[in-house]
Amino acid sequence: MTLAHMANSPSPMESAIGMATINSLIEVDEQRCVELNAGDLLAAKGEGKRVAIVGHFPFVPRLHKVVKELWVIEKKPQEGDVTESEAENLIPRADVVGITGTAFTNHTIERLLGLCNPNAYVVILGGTAPLSPVLFDHGINAVSGTKVVNPPLALRCVSQGATFRQIKGIRLLTMKNDQR
Repeated sequence: MTLAHMANSPSPMESAIGMATINSLIEVDEQRCVELNAGDLLAAKGEGKRVAIVGHFPFVPRLHKVVKELWVIEKKPQEGDVTESEAENLIPRADVVGITGTAFTNHTIERLLGLCNPNAYVVILGGTAPLSPVLFDHGINAVSGTKVVNPPLALRCVSQGATFRQIKGIRLLTMKNDQR
């Protein structure tokens, strides 16, 4: 099995390796990207609106201050989050939807996208999110992901056990669909 094909594996670890392989092979068109954190994008698009986020991210407390309603849907809910079983009730009601890129590795991306209101602003975000315009063909408005700009430095950080926020040698980029 090639590394990229591992993205289809039922094993979360193998699937994550497959997605990392795919992401490393994508030629990111930086002309289509801006340096913009997903939390800032979701705050701007979600101001005064109903927002559903699949995955608990560090910017959630800040979103609570600017959005009308915020639903954080999580497999392992923290205080204030809702369980993933609520996705069917909440995502269709959201004006703005943020979906973790981990939905690719746990194979829930199609189901989650299918729940989105066709008029919702949809963002795929996180380190697993592929910075590819192909996603725009599937109703996604923006992808906020990571590009490794200094592989040796990023590898050293990861091999030393760095958390995502501690990894150096990366850039947080957002690619927006100009057609939607």
